[in-house]
Parts: sequence; structure tokens; C-alpha cells
Amino acid sequence: MSLWNDMLGTEIRYVQTRSFGRIRIAEAGDRNAPAILFQHGINGHLEAYAKNLIPLSAEFHVIAFDYVGHGLSDKPVLEYSPLLLVEQLAELMDALDLERAHLSGESLGGWVSGLFAAKYPHRVGKLMLNTAAGLPVVSEKGRADLQNLMALNARNVNNVPTPESVRARLHWLMHENNRHLVDDELLNLRLGIYLRPETRVVAPIINAIIGRHDDYLIPLEQIACPTMFLWTLDNPIHDLETARASQARIPGSELYVMKGDSAHWPQYEAPEEFNTVAARFFRAA
Repeated sequence: MSLWNDMLGTEIRYVQTRSFGRIRIAEAGDRNAPAILFQHGINGHLEAYAKNLIPLSAEFHVIAFDYVGHGLSDKPVLEYSPLLLVEQLAELMDALDLERAHLSGESLGGWVSGLFAAKYPHRVGKLMLNTAAGLPVVSEKGRADLQNLMALNARNVNNVPTPESVRARLHWLMHENNRHLVDDELLNLRLGIYLRPETRVVAPIINAIIGRHDDYLIPLEQIACPTMFLWTLDNPIHDLETARASQARIPGSELYVMKGDSAHWPQYEAPEEFNTVAARFFRAA
């Protein structure tokens, strides 16, 4: 199934923000319905949610977007950090006339979502932290995983992306049983984005965020909205022990562990389960 068949019925457009230029979004659903903003990981793009937007648009106003510096959004040379992306999210919501929305973020997207929920609690309905970064690592495995990611990133950041290097990175995201999902369409989409000259300029700045992970931890005790940690048994970064420890610090929050095979992209690897869980969580009063 093509990504574009999956996204058939979404509107792809650009939204002008005050400080961050044009941001590419994919949007579907009744604009009077509760809004969910879906946020991708570092070096990612909105197609990470290709399998979720249309199914969830039956009940929600769904929006996925490329962060500034990512995908096909503008790529100014800035001091990139999760805190900068928090402000981009606020400006995007302003541009979309969204005073309040639910947030669902994967990896970097969860990190930004958690920081946003702490800083702008009045603008967040519910929060889904999907294999999120920005959590205090509590286990030896978790620390080793973070070091492994930093090493992988260091090997790739100053080299020209190739089909082989991009395929290896996408395989890192996926459970070993899901590597068939790394097809030519997904590979060529991501490689095409990475090879754009403007991407090559900002990528080293953005990737430096990983080395400063602990400088921007989510202040978990400041999150007051209903929160779900959506995790996998095979997440290659931020293990289940880290998720459990963080969930315990947000009163009333819940932890859902995916049953289907999935690693760092559960929304893409096991979309039916993800969509069912997300609809139930965001629908509940």
C-alpha cells in the first residue's frame, strides 16, 4: 500500500508562522472536532503518521506536520533545541486558530509535546508520549541505548546520505519483523529530503540536540493534563523501565505497552492497534 493511498483524503498545505517560516502540514477531519497534533521524531517528517490520519479523522480534526528544519518545512539556520520547537508548535497552533489541542508525539515529538504541556498547560487537552525522548534514563540498558544512538548519529551526521545509510536508520526504527515496511517509496522519500541542500545545512545543528539530551528533560511533575505513555517492548531508545519510572511521576497517568510487533514507530508498524488505543484515549472524557 502506497503512503499516498494511505493519506488519500488528507489536505497537504503550507502554513505561514510568525518566526519559523512555512510549515508543511497534513490535515483531515471536521475542523470543529477535537484536534490532535501529531509530531514526528528527529530527522523525521509528517509521513510517519501516514497510516493514522484518515482512520482517526472519523472522530477528530487531525494534523501532522514537519517541524521547522525538517521534512519540507522551511529550514532557517537557527539554534535548534526542543525548546525552540515548543515555540514553533505554539506559533503553528496560533496560525491554525487552535487555542487548545491534544498532542501525540513520537521520539523528539513526544519530547517537544511534554515540554509544551509543562509550559503551556492551558493549550493542551490530553498528552500521548509515544516512545518519547526527554525522559530521565534510569537503567544501564537505557544509558547504553542512548550512547549507541549518539554513536550512530555521529557516524551519519557529516556524511552524504546514501540509500544504504538511510535504510539502516529506518531499520533501526523498526521491529525486525517489520523491516519489509522499509520499501522503496519510504526509502526514497526520506533520502530525497536528506539530500536537499538546505537539509544538509541544518542537519548537523539539529542532530547536536541528541548530545544535549539531559539539558532539556521534560519536567514531569509540572504536567497536569491526562497523559498516556505509549511504549513498546523493543524500543531501541528509552527502554520500558525508563517509561515506567517517568509514568510514576505524573499522577493519574497511564502506560500502554503495544501488543503488536513494534519498536520506535508503533504508529506506523502496528497502525490498527495504535489507532484504536489513540481513539479510545483521546475520546474519553
